[in-house]
Amino acid sequence: MERFEVKRGLVKTINSEGGLNAIANKHFDNVENAENDGFSAAWGLMTDIKAHFDDDGKLVVEVQQLKGGDLQSFLEKDGGREEAMESRKRWSAFLDESTGYNAKQRGDKAKENGKKVAKANSGINMARKLMELSSKVDDEKRAKAEEMIAEVEQKLKEGNATRALSLIEKTNKMLES
Repeated sequence: MERFEVKRGLVKTINSEGGLNAIANKHFDNVENAENDGFSAAWGLMTDIKAHFDDDGKLVVEVQQLKGGDLQSFLEKDGGREEAMESRKRWSAFLDESTGYNAKQRGDKAKENGKKVAKANSGINMARKLMELSSKVDDEKRAKAEEMIAEVEQKLKEGNATRALSLIEKTNKMLES
């Protein structure tokens, strides 16, 4: 499962123009409605495509592709390589339209998100080290910090790195004061 950042305001626009299903119908075959106003579809190499917008406004996608012998057979058939290339083009065009970002911008957003995750994890380690070494941190503050760290870890599990980073920064400021 992958999550992609979506340009601010684009989810509302897409939903007002028929939703993800309308976009999927332009790019894929066998498009069916799915839960969370999402869809299920297929095309070429991609045997199962599922996508929806989550509560944070991110595009969540899960794609199953041909592998191994099935992939080899697909590529060796008449026009197989061209259809494989078309699959990649359609996938990229779908992502461009449904996120509002091109491939480079999506990569940049993913890097940015990765940095936030790393900073949040580093902040957790720093907070725990601070609690271990500081004589100023009493039991009440320690309990509050552990509660906040648990919330940060939950936000990281949910894929909300921005919120996790802001929470761990608050935690560390509280511990330093």
